Amino acid sequence: MKVMLLVMDEQRVILDRLYAVVQENCDDCTIYRLSKQQQLNLGRFLASVNYEDFDRVVIFSRVKRLAPQLSVLKCIPGLIFLEHDAYQNYMPESKYKGVYSRLYRRLPSCRALVSGAVVARRMQAEGIDAVFVSKGYDEQMLHNIGGVRDIPAGFLGSLKSTEYARRKALLESLARRTGMLVTRTQSGSEYLETLNRIKIFVSADLGMGEFMIKNFEAMACGCVLLAWSQGEEDQLLGFEDMENIVFYRSEDEAVQKLELLQRDQALAARIAAKGQAFAESRYSFARVGQALATEIQREMRPWQAPSALIRWWVNLRYGMKVPEQTT
Repeated sequence: MKVMLLVMDEQRVILDRLYAVVQENCDDCTIYRLSKQQQLNLGRFLASVNYEDFDRVVIFSRVKRLAPQLSVLKCIPGLIFLEHDAYQNYMPESKYKGVYSRLYRRLPSCRALVSGAVVARRMQAEGIDAVFVSKGYDEQMLHNIGGVRDIPAGFLGSLKSTEYARRKALLESLARRTGMLVTRTQSGSEYLETLNRIKIFVSADLGMGEFMIKNFEAMACGCVLLAWSQGEEDQLLGFEDMENIVFYRSEDEAVQKLELLQRDQALAARIAAKGQAFAESRYSFARVGQALATEIQREMRPWQAPSALIRWWVNLRYGMKVPEQTT
């Protein structure tokens, strides 16, 4: 099976290892790194690489760049979306609320590989071929280096976007109340070194319904993870409160749990060790990439060719050679 994997060239999170594992676990996989301009003009790019010769075309891009290109997307047999932000589909405050569902429903033969278990189930109820494959962490880049942890509690990451408004408010309030560190670092060695200086990593994925990538990264680096509970998602991912993770459901509870962990160093050390082992066994890119490759190559719904008018138009505009029907 021939697989084409289209990924974002400018992505801030370094996912090269994940792409490599997917490639290793597919029969025949070609990776293309697309600039923003190429992502906005998929038809021209797909025509240039003879996309019709591939059995699967996997796209990892931003929904705001994909949704306006519906006519092009309809012309791709074996279309799969790799999506780490589909939780925004169900966030009342997100400008992308409902956007993912609308796009996927208009492409009934496509598959969406989403990183939330509850998100996948909700999309399945809407008739979408949605599959849960968790986020993970780069085990070659991030690990416990066994150094001195001189930062009692901290958070590393962005607070900028609208979707992070509640995260920002909570973390800033916790920083005032507890003195915890809230900052950003460069990806790579600085991020690794800073994570390894933090005893308790405070995560605040409010209203998202799933766990962001930095939860797994912090656990793998040996931090105790103090995380906002995502309800049913907690158990579906295998998390156990006060065993391999510490959950909180309010700001006051976060402060209380933080104080408990700082008082009881032995408890904190046990949870950190179990959390690290759990992340290593379940959420390394080696495992996540293998799961993605399996779902990419699994049989899909039959593809229905779009109308002759759409096929004619994309050929005229982009040079796309659209199959009339897959065999």
